[in-house]
Amino acid sequence: MNETKKTNYAYLLGAFFITAVLVLMYSVAFESKDSELPIFNPSDFNPELVDALVQRNNNHIVSDFSLTNQNGEKITQADYENKIYVADFFFTRCPSICPVMSNNMKKLQDIFANDDDIMLLSLSVTPVLDSVPLLKEYANEHGAIKNKWNITTGNKKHIYNLARKSYFAVVEQGDGGLQDFIHTPNFILVDAQKQIRGVYDGTKDKEIKRIIADIKLLQKRAHKSTN
Repeated sequence: MNETKKTNYAYLLGAFFITAVLVLMYSVAFESKDSELPIFNPSDFNPELVDALVQRNNNHIVSDFSLTNQNGEKITQADYENKIYVADFFFTRCPSICPVMSNNMKKLQDIFANDDDIMLLSLSVTPVLDSVPLLKEYANEHGAIKNKWNITTGNKKHIYNLARKSYFAVVEQGDGGLQDFIHTPNFILVDAQKQIRGVYDGTKDKEIKRIIADIKLLQKRAHKSTN
C-alpha cells in the first residue's frame, strides 16, 4: 500500500471513529436526559408550597378527585388512569393570566391531539361561579376536545386541597373557605403512575416548549417499558 493510500485509509478510519464517538455521545446524552426527568415529592418543593402534613411523604402520588366537567359529567382519577396529563387551575372570569394559560393548554391539545395517552385537566378556583353552562361556553371558545381536555368545577375545599396538598400548585396557605382564593400560572405534569414530573409557568412560551419535550420523554419511557 503506497503512502497516499495509507493516508486516505487513515483519514477514513479516523472519520469513522469520530462519527461513531459522536453517535455514542448523542445516544448517551439523550438517554441521560430521559433518565433525568425528576419525580417530585413534597420534600422537593419550597416548604411554603407544601402543606406541613405531607412534607415528609417521599412516595407522593396525586390524590383521587371527584369533579364535574363542561359536559356535566363526573370526572375522577379513573378517567386519567394510565394517562400522562397536564393540570392547571383557572377561572372563567380571569382577565389576566388565565386566557394565556388556556390558549397554551389548547396548544398542548393540538400537538397531542392524536395521542390517546395524553390528556389535560383544568380546575376552576371559583367553582361556585363557574357553573357547567359557563364551563361549556369556555370550553367551546377554546376548542376543548371531549374526553381529551376536561374543564372542571366542583367542591371548593376539595379543589383547593388538591391544589395545595396534591399538585403543590400554590404558595399561599388557606382553608378553602369563602374568603380563600388562589391564583397560579403553574402547569403540573403528571405521569401515568400519578407522579408529578414537572411544574411549569403556563404563561411562557419557553416553558410550553419545555413541557412538550418532557411529555415526549415520558412517552418514550412508557413505550420502552411496554417493549
